[in-house]
Amino acid sequence: MRAFREALARTGGGRVVAADTDPRAAALLEADAGRIIPRSDDPRFVPALLRVCRDERIGLLIPTRDDELPVLAEARGTFAENGTLVLVSDPVAVDTCRDKRRFVDAVLAAGLSAPRTFDDSASARLPAFVKPRVGKGGHGTRVVASAAALAAALAELGADAIVQEVVEAPEYTIDLFVAFDGRPISCVPRERVTVVAGESVVSRTVRDAGLTEACLRLASAIGLVGHVTIQAFRTPERVVFIEVNPRYGGAANLGFAAGAPTPEFAIRMARGERVESRLESYDDDLVMLRHAEDRFVHSAELDWPEVP
Repeated sequence: MRAFREALARTGGGRVVAADTDPRAAALLEADAGRIIPRSDDPRFVPALLRVCRDERIGLLIPTRDDELPVLAEARGTFAENGTLVLVSDPVAVDTCRDKRRFVDAVLAAGLSAPRTFDDSASARLPAFVKPRVGKGGHGTRVVASAAALAAALAELGADAIVQEVVEAPEYTIDLFVAFDGRPISCVPRERVTVVAGESVVSRTVRDAGLTEACLRLASAIGLVGHVTIQAFRTPERVVFIEVNPRYGGAANLGFAAGAPTPEFAIRMARGERVESRLESYDDDLVMLRHAEDRFVHSAELDWPEVP
């Protein structure tokens, strides 16, 4: 929210309107206005967002949650007809990123590397890494060291869960921004130095031409646009792709601070401006230390308009 407000201030002004299902969402307080809307799995979700966009004259809509990505990808044409650009890839690209098995297939088809995936759990080399075929935030993922633990994980997650090799290598997140014509605009790799509950709390930007080149190939192969968050292991020999979240990630601020202000790029794109590529224009070895922040409000300040 702060990054988009700052970007608007640098590009001629504008307002940020936040929408959430929970009136206690702290992000609502960072916006110029807030609205309460139905959940993304509610059939009223898209009509409510369309109503907000029309009423507030929204030119750019930014999805921030995995569950709303496929819904908004399908509806982006409807929003465009009403003058709102949705910063989301097309439905096929979104589905490829959400479906971990399809993602592995896409990585291999692009001539890139993914962790070895075992189609038959009986042939899996232990220890192995198990994750849901469709999941978010690391929920359900685990390392299993025995056949019994693997069987228990599959019983919980389902027979179509993904079973892969355990890769022992530094892990990186790459913040990539791609224009709607497919041109890569910025790419900032950052090492995940300290991770807590799947969230990077200490990160450091790095400069790695091989990592950048592999990410550009992957994004082009899948057809990704906008701000995408790529996760990979980096060994001396190869880049091993784990997943792509086709949206802003929680630690994207590091890329902004390092010199790739993608909120500004998105705003300029929504205004019809051409954004030039600046792949090498960022500060490497910049460290971000994330921490919680307390905010105190009276209940009356959480009385946001509800959109039916």
